[in-house]
Amino acid sequence: MTDVKTGVTRKLSDRASSLAEAHAFAHAHGLPHDHLHDHTHHHDHLRDHGHSKADAHGHVQSHSHDHPHDHDHIHDHGHGHGHGTDNRVVALEAAILGKNDAIAARNRGWFEGRGVLALNFVSSPGSGKTALLEATIKALKDQVAISVIEGDQMTTNDADRIRAAGAPAIQVNTGAGCHLEADMVAEAARALNPAPGSLLLIENVGNLVCPAMFDLGEAMKIAVISTTEGEDKPLKYPHMFRAVKIVIVNKMDLAPHVGFDEAACCDNIRAVNPGAEIICLSAKTGQNLETWLDRLMQLRNAI
Repeated sequence: MTDVKTGVTRKLSDRASSLAEAHAFAHAHGLPHDHLHDHTHHHDHLRDHGHSKADAHGHVQSHSHDHPHDHDHIHDHGHGHGHGTDNRVVALEAAILGKNDAIAARNRGWFEGRGVLALNFVSSPGSGKTALLEATIKALKDQVAISVIEGDQMTTNDADRIRAAGAPAIQVNTGAGCHLEADMVAEAARALNPAPGSLLLIENVGNLVCPAMFDLGEAMKIAVISTTEGEDKPLKYPHMFRAVKIVIVNKMDLAPHVGFDEAACCDNIRAVNPGAEIICLSAKTGQNLETWLDRLMQLRNAI
């Protein structure tokens, strides 16, 4: 298990002030009510200020007192007043994503320089991402070094499960945040210090919307959906499914019991992402797990 004794703090920058100013400007001028939520976490440096820390269990938790919603991207509540323009809001969003992308590019270079294959697993809550990672670790831990970054709003439950499966893990708690960002991954990866030639598996916060926008520096995004969610998830969340290279359809053992139509699900995936690779399996029973494990090792051996 990795001992992490440093802390992560959010350093408030001029961007936070700009967001607050833009929010006030939108209200004052009757612009569309796009709530700007500060979700950048501002933890550019590892420090211990006594109010946010990474503890001995590899648990990174960020705190902020600026805004209870805590995220930078824009939620349009759809009740604009028909005045003015939101160009300033769009510019702020572009700046936020631009900073994230710059950090992600540094992450990618850091991973590539070490020959580390970093994969970003995205899904809705309850799809079985953690179960898939547990099964993967148990099957491959004697063949390749594996470390995991776990993203959740609260608790260390998933990181505890990963460690029990046999891999070091860092838990990143985002509070009210709905996705991981590149700076969080940078901090966690430095703490984990993955071995050259290893696998770094990043389990993002359960959410099929925001993680599509945020590059973490990973080699690819992999979506996990489950038979219990129905066949139409790719059509409902096309931006996410266009952003991934592989889609894993999990819980195939439950398909007969929930009336899941595998062919329809695959058609829907291909409708939004014709190039996506689809692997149907059950992490619980091991059904077709070998197909996934073989593909993962192919990806690792190609770096």
